[in-house]
Amino acid sequence: MSQYLKVLFTGIALLSLSSCVSWIAPNVESELVELQSGEYQLDENHAALIFKIQHLGLSTYVGRFNQFDAQLNFDPSNMAAATLSAVVEINSIDINNPDLAETLQEDTWFDSAQFPQAVFVSHTVTPIDDTSFNFSGDLTLRGVTKPVTFKATFHGGADNWMTGKYTVGFSAVGQIKRSDFGMSSYIPIVGDEIDLEIYAEFLK
Repeated sequence: MSQYLKVLFTGIALLSLSSCVSWIAPNVESELVELQSGEYQLDENHAALIFKIQHLGLSTYVGRFNQFDAQLNFDPSNMAAATLSAVVEINSIDINNPDLAETLQEDTWFDSAQFPQAVFVSHTVTPIDDTSFNFSGDLTLRGVTKPVTFKATFHGGADNWMTGKYTVGFSAVGQIKRSDFGMSSYIPIVGDEIDLEIYAEFLK
């Protein structure tokens, strides 16, 4: 095959691939007012709950929880009435260290035998800008309930051909103190403040 034909066929293949990608990719609506209102369930296959904590003042230790669920109910024309609730399975902690993960289940730490879940329930929603909002509510962890605020950002919504359901993209950040929930061991060697990050897709 001549060099010219090779270049021609390569160009045709790339154009075909580009067309397929354009057809597969959803038409994402980024304006909040264009999103569909209603009740949404977390897509557990496209969700991550990450935590970060300072270690020895030298580095940030990063882990995640692999099993959690959440429900979101909102109307883009009345975000103040939106609600969010979430449940996290404590024994699903993933820190790439099985021995430490097992230690964290003990009563000095999460005491997951007695308190297997953490629960967040929002009470108020306050707009920050067109796509960001503060979800304030109560977090119950290790049998203790404290007020917590998460800054949530909506990234857009679209009909998802993979699931056949309308989907919205969402992320949130917040911070808690572990000492507020009865986990004060090794402070300040291990930090008190825990940064939380959530990345998720919700299905209508």
